[in-house]
Amino acid sequence: MFDWIYVLAPNLRQLGDELLNCLGQTFTMVAVSGTISWVLGILIGVLLVTTRPGGILENRLVFTVFDRGIDIIRSIPFIILIVLLIPLSRLLVGTGSGVTGSFVALVFGTVPFFSRQIESVLSDIDHGLIEASAAMGFSPRQIITGVYLRESIPGITRVTMITFVSFIGITAIAGAIGAGGIGDFAIRYGYQMGYRDMIWLTVIIILAIISIFQFCGQWVIRRTTH
Repeated sequence: MFDWIYVLAPNLRQLGDELLNCLGQTFTMVAVSGTISWVLGILIGVLLVTTRPGGILENRLVFTVFDRGIDIIRSIPFIILIVLLIPLSRLLVGTGSGVTGSFVALVFGTVPFFSRQIESVLSDIDHGLIEASAAMGFSPRQIITGVYLRESIPGITRVTMITFVSFIGITAIAGAIGAGGIGDFAIRYGYQMGYRDMIWLTVIIILAIISIFQFCGQWVIRRTTH
């Protein structure tokens, strides 16, 4: 039934099981590190917006620490960041290599970028809504959940899709230095062993994953935009 696939990618016959294993490793990285990064990114983005000068929880010290910290981490190339975080990975997850060892680096590589995106989205909320909510007696928690986050669902979804594409890219980088996943598969078999069909197959799989995620994201945006 799938013989046509083997015509286009003849090396898939012998490497099919390895490809599935690497694909599973990529999904694990996305599920664990991606989920943690998404939650932390939203929390830090909210923190940046609410503690900035004039924010509903204005706190210059907290804002400055997170604002400068994000800028510093973002300025470090991801492949160097992975190496720098190996001791921290060993401390937190017990290893600095493999799929598990990549979790910490992936989170540190994603959260600064995503939190900046969230900060930008939340900053676009009409300040009049915030003032009106405060005048009606809403608590800061109610303003954050009922105004900032609720009104920003389409924007949050949009920047999540953007960040997901970047996240898939850095999982490939992590794979290139021993973290496994689809990037490791492409390097080992597509580049080092010269199986060009495996490179193209890897690209097609990545494009399919991203396309499915973007389709779901666009559906959420259409359903929540008003």
